[in-house]
Amino acid sequence: MATQQSSNKAGKTTKKKVVKVEAYGKAFVTSTFNNVIISLTNDSGQVISWSSAGKMGFKGSKKNTPYAAQLAAGDCAKVAYDMGLRKVKVFVRGPGAGRESAIRTLTQSGIEVSEIVDITPIPHNGCRPPGHRRV
Repeated sequence: MATQQSSNKAGKTTKKKVVKVEAYGKAFVTSTFNNVIISLTNDSGQVISWSSAGKMGFKGSKKNTPYAAQLAAGDCAKVAYDMGLRKVKVFVRGPGAGRESAIRTLTQSGIEVSEIVDITPIPHNGCRPPGHRRV
């Protein structure tokens, strides 16, 4: 794998990994109650591009809207499409509002969605919940 060298303020050189982009990859959509994060990776799991509603300039409760997820997915997909990503398997996690709109935007930007898998973690009565609040 080739690496690039760049210098930072202190004069030290840091190596930046160059990610190998194939035509097939994975898309991870993490949609919480506060934000939507989209990551596009190659098959081995190295991130090609990522975006979030906060990165797109939304603040507060506007971050968890379908429109914010749509803009974030479009920004992320454009970068990955230019690098050569064409087909993804989508993994969706979380209960937020922007899940479907992010997937829809990925398909509209030219990246074919082959499969959609929901990987939202579900507790099987593991941890004891906190006690009820007394006022």
